[in-house]
Amino acid sequence: MDVRVLRTIVGVVLASLLASGTGWAQAVAGSQISGIVRDTSGGAIPGAEVTVTKTDTGLIRTVFTGSDGSYVLTNLPVGPYQLKVVLQGFNTYVRDGIVLQVSTNPEINVTLSVGAISEQVTVVANSSLVEAHSTGVGQVIDNQRVLEMPLNGRQATELIFLSGLATAAPAGDLNTNKNFPTVTISVAGGQANGITYIMDGGTHNDPFNNLNLPTPFPDALQEFKVETSALPARYGHHAASAVNVITKSGSNRISGDAFEFLRNWRFNARNFFAPQRDSLNRNQFGATIGAPIVKNKLFFFGGYQGKDEKSNPATTISFVPTAAMLAGDFTAITSPACNGGRQLNLTGGFVGNTIDPSRLSPVALNFLKHVPVSNDPCGRLQYGIPNNNTEQQALSKVDYTFNEHQTMFARYYYAHYNNPATYDGNNVLTLSRTGQDNQAHSVVAGHNFVLSSNTLNSLHVTFNRTLNDRPLPAFFSASDLGSKIFSLVPGYMGISVNGNGFSVGAGATNPGYFNSKTYQIADDLDFVRGPHQLSVGANWIHSNIATLNNRPTNGQFTFNGQGTGLSLADFMLGIVSGGYLQGNPVYDYDHHDYLGVYAQDTWRLRPNVTLNLGLRWEPFNPVQNTFGWVSHFEKSLFDQNIHSKVYPQAPAGLIFPGDDGYPDNGVAKRKVADFAPRVGVAWNPTGDEHMSVRASWGVFYDSPQLFFNTRFANNPPWGAQITISNPAGGFADPYLGYPGGNPFPALNNNWQNQAFPAFGVYVNSPLDLNPTTLQQWNLSVQRQMGDWLFAASYLGNHSSHLWRATELNPAVFGPGATTGNTNQRRVLELQNFGQGQFYGTIGQLDDTGRGNYNAMFLQSQRRLKDNLSVLANWTLSMFFSDPATTEITGP
Repeated sequence: MDVRVLRTIVGVVLASLLASGTGWAQAVAGSQISGIVRDTSGGAIPGAEVTVTKTDTGLIRTVFTGSDGSYVLTNLPVGPYQLKVVLQGFNTYVRDGIVLQVSTNPEINVTLSVGAISEQVTVVANSSLVEAHSTGVGQVIDNQRVLEMPLNGRQATELIFLSGLATAAPAGDLNTNKNFPTVTISVAGGQANGITYIMDGGTHNDPFNNLNLPTPFPDALQEFKVETSALPARYGHHAASAVNVITKSGSNRISGDAFEFLRNWRFNARNFFAPQRDSLNRNQFGATIGAPIVKNKLFFFGGYQGKDEKSNPATTISFVPTAAMLAGDFTAITSPACNGGRQLNLTGGFVGNTIDPSRLSPVALNFLKHVPVSNDPCGRLQYGIPNNNTEQQALSKVDYTFNEHQTMFARYYYAHYNNPATYDGNNVLTLSRTGQDNQAHSVVAGHNFVLSSNTLNSLHVTFNRTLNDRPLPAFFSASDLGSKIFSLVPGYMGISVNGNGFSVGAGATNPGYFNSKTYQIADDLDFVRGPHQLSVGANWIHSNIATLNNRPTNGQFTFNGQGTGLSLADFMLGIVSGGYLQGNPVYDYDHHDYLGVYAQDTWRLRPNVTLNLGLRWEPFNPVQNTFGWVSHFEKSLFDQNIHSKVYPQAPAGLIFPGDDGYPDNGVAKRKVADFAPRVGVAWNPTGDEHMSVRASWGVFYDSPQLFFNTRFANNPPWGAQITISNPAGGFADPYLGYPGGNPFPALNNNWQNQAFPAFGVYVNSPLDLNPTTLQQWNLSVQRQMGDWLFAASYLGNHSSHLWRATELNPAVFGPGATTGNTNQRRVLELQNFGQGQFYGTIGQLDDTGRGNYNAMFLQSQRRLKDNLSVLANWTLSMFFSDPATTEITGP
């Protein structure tokens, strides 16, 4: 699809929303009440006035029953309600004690008796626990459980596990020092980043990794609901499930609390298996307040929580040179006592495991000036790395009622987590981890407009921003130590001494930033026409990330012992036996536009049978790189020796944005015809509010996280990286003998015109890429008995087009094959040496992965009564899946 066509579609959608205010929907934060009004003989009563009043704020909504006696009150805020039914010739019916929870749809049927309208029949009863409309499977975690369940660190996200069907998922590269700390969760066999998070009706996913943005502290949360399996068409963006969070609002009553939670090691008993008590000191404190500014009109809620956490650092063990080793004596560290009973002998002509001190590398010795000398004969060094942290959260919310037809709210949430790295100038090994300084800002505004008694529009506008700094105190660079390399970043280097050694600045231990912004406009139009409750809606989300990773910038030195048989000896001699890597800073600036449009019909076929029909359109719009720093390798172009017009010096087979056939600034072509149908049925076999049988099926598409394509930022020429397997000049001069000499800083400043490196490392995506797709189905039975609800459900899903990683340029094994000649044995070099020599590993994205999930899910819960509530569930599931990657890379 041409980009101009898609932009036109998005523009028309947004213009219609902003111009009319009555567009389409993604409002899933509220609840609804529906039912049938009958007389004592069971006949339907049309034209009855049904009014609900939110008792804590005075909000009033009114509808009239249809010809079949049915009524629907859509998109109601959560909270306590009174329902009132009035019709001339009948007694007035009043029901108190109704409490609506997030994204629930209780059915309240009413029987009117003949009598004077002034005579009132009052019933005090809560709404039914049975779900009568939505065909998904879910669980509400109410305010009582949010506040009173014991939570380690008061992290409300942990309560998702209470909902059932949820389990901890491997974090992979999703939850690291690049994002606000959270947990990775899989719901119903879905991917860890396949959950749609919604807070107060606005998107609450972190576009960087598709996990959740930080969740407010329990005292600021009203409740939330976890739903999965064939949800209605108004749900989209991510495929596995939805977590719908509601924060607290003010009311006509002044209320609030002040709190402090303290964990201090002095009050803790020793763990039975631990040699001593832990040293944790955690202090969490704060307060909330909710109050009316203008009664029944304007309300305010605010809250703050601070956290200060300290503990004695865990013991870290590294192996460093001893005084004897610094004098050239390696006899102790090579002895059986230091090697599990095995004698080591240094290779390379060193007799008696001794080395002439004059042969030790001056660069290594300069490095060791910042490392304590070990007193242990084997070089063992024990030290602690401080891991203290602080966190602040603040939330404010204003609700305003214009009149009985219009309401609005605005909410701001801020979270800040700080976990600094420390360096005292004496032991640089404490910098084997970086610091974290994470900030999250979230703003949501919502507007509800009752256009008529059976038509409601809801608009949400959201802005989220994250600032994730990965600070590392400046220490020194390799050039500061005397190595002949160019260090672009002051005070930083990467070194790894494998095996019994140490590391500093390796892997993700480098300074950088990982920021994001999200803009959302989502609008809902719900209207009732006879037995049809219709909804149409759209959701547009624009997100972008701006990241910097300095892993290769100042060079990475690896010592693995292949030079002498001992990695520490290789290091001290300056033999870079594990290879040297240096490259440009890794800038990854990406953006994405998501668009979801749907239509949905909840059709009451009979008084006790409801059919849900829906269709959602979610065109696949690949992530775009802001700078156009993406490329594609096409084997057919390589075979024909066709070169890029944008970068003529590139090897055959590579094309870039601006070349013929390349799609925009993304890595794949757009797909327009991605439609997701949803079908469900709900049956009330008893004809009352206490039982339902539901079944549904649906198709869901997933949207990738923006950091998924980050490895394209390493592709030549902009991300050119030089890898030297065993540099002749060692630690002192790794580019000695390299063709053309040291390529830096020329590659930093003029990479556009530089020659492409030999055996360059690439990642690649097929241009005809399919989004991950999930088919879900379920069958569920619910039965309410008094204050107890029992449910049994079967859930299944099938995943297709899971994204996996394969190798596009593998090495061919044969006689004489070694790890040292891997690149010379790769298929492209064997086919065409002149062009193939520029390709090393090519990590290829593959979209053919599949998975299957089946589960039995049993639930029971008791509504709070007499100070007792119960929630229990049991899941028996079976899941088979191809491994999916969370970041495009090699296998």
